[in-house]
Amino acid sequence: MAGVNLAVIYYSATGTNYQMAKWAAESGRQAGAAVKVLRVEELATEEAIDSNPAWKAHVEATKDVPVAKVEDLVWADAIIFSMPSRFGNVPSQMKQFLDMTGGIWSKGKLVNKVVSAMSSADNPHGGQESTIKAIYTTMMHWGAIIAAPGYSDPSLFEAGGNPYGASVTVDTENHMIEKVEDAVRYQGARTVTISSWIKQGHSRWNE
Repeated sequence: MAGVNLAVIYYSATGTNYQMAKWAAESGRQAGAAVKVLRVEELATEEAIDSNPAWKAHVEATKDVPVAKVEDLVWADAIIFSMPSRFGNVPSQMKQFLDMTGGIWSKGKLVNKVVSAMSSADNPHGGQESTIKAIYTTMMHWGAIIAAPGYSDPSLFEAGGNPYGASVTVDTENHMIEKVEDAVRYQGARTVTISSWIKQGHSRWNE
C-alpha cells in the first residue's frame, strides 16, 4: 500500500466529534497512514463557553491538540472532517477554516485530495446528512475526490445508515445514541485505502 498522509480535522464543542476524530485516526494508522489529528480554531466568546460546563471542560482538555493550518491540507493525501451540525449546516468554526484555503486552492494544491466527512446532532434528523453534504460542496470546488462510505459495510447500518458519512445522535448528557464507533473506524480505513489506490495509480501513470 502506498504511504498515505491522513489529516483528521474536527470541530467539537463538548467532545463528540473529537472522539469520532480519534477513532478515525486510529483506524487510519492501522491502515498504514501517517496521521495528524487537528482541531479548527474556536471562535465562540469566553462568555458563551463558560455558560456551558461541558463545553468549557472540553476546551480546557483539548487545548494541546494542534490547531489545523492550511499547510496541513497540502501535506495530506487524505482528509477526514468531523463536526456537529449547526442548523443543518457546517459550524462557523469549520467554515472559517475552509474559507482560509483560497490561496492553496488557487494554486491547485487541493485537487485530487481524498476527502470524507462525519457529523453529529442532538436528534436523529437534526441535520447530520445536510451538514456532511454541505462540506462536500466545498470539496467539489477543490476538485477533491469524495470518499463517501455509502452502504459498503454492515457497520453503517448499525450506526443509523447514513451513506454520506458516519453520523451520530447525542443526548442531553452528551452520550452517543447509535453504535457509531465501528462505522467511523471503517470510514477512516476506507478513506486511507482509496487514497492509497489513487497514489499508486498516479505513480504508475507517471512511470
